[in-house]
Amino acid sequence: MSARVVVVAAAGIADPIATGLRAAGLDVRGCAEAVHEDLADVDVVVLDIAVAGPDPDGAESVHPVETLLDSAPALHVLVVGESVDHVPVLAALRAGASGFVRRDTGWTELADAVTRVAAGETVFGPGVADLVLDSYGTAAADPVSLTERELDIVRLVVDGLTARQIAVRLVLSPRTVENHVQRIVRKLGLAGRAALVRYAIENGLA
Repeated sequence: MSARVVVVAAAGIADPIATGLRAAGLDVRGCAEAVHEDLADVDVVVLDIAVAGPDPDGAESVHPVETLLDSAPALHVLVVGESVDHVPVLAALRAGASGFVRRDTGWTELADAVTRVAAGETVFGPGVADLVLDSYGTAAADPVSLTERELDIVRLVVDGLTARQIAVRLVLSPRTVENHVQRIVRKLGLAGRAALVRYAIENGLA
């Protein structure tokens, strides 16, 4: 089954992307010009960097990628943009995006990136991997990039609770807890649950 996709971008950008992805065989469920939380039965949101970028008024706000992932932790977000502008690209990745590719990537390559992201991979277009390494080296993301809910889950993981036990404690489903853990691990650039425990202890999160 092909990945189920929603494209979030200005109409003049979203429509060609949706058409190209459909032509490449993906199940594009629709387009939107702004982030919304009605994303049932969607695997991947292709999010334009102009929508994912910083607040033009400079106000503190939740990043659109975080809004999407908080509403649907199993969702994957692939950010696209005209160029590799390090500030918004890194902000999107730190918020939990699964990758970034340029909008002028061919439709076949873009569809492949969407499919890989839907499978849980991280996808970087040319120049983005170097940007991430230059900015972070091999270190994990700053702990302050985690939401309060994510920090709660990290602390319970460190305490040795299972996904089912955490679910009972936080009134969530076990699957939602596992999705949160996977998102946190991906967000911090870690190898897995054990690495998350070590990271949390070393960085004073537990």
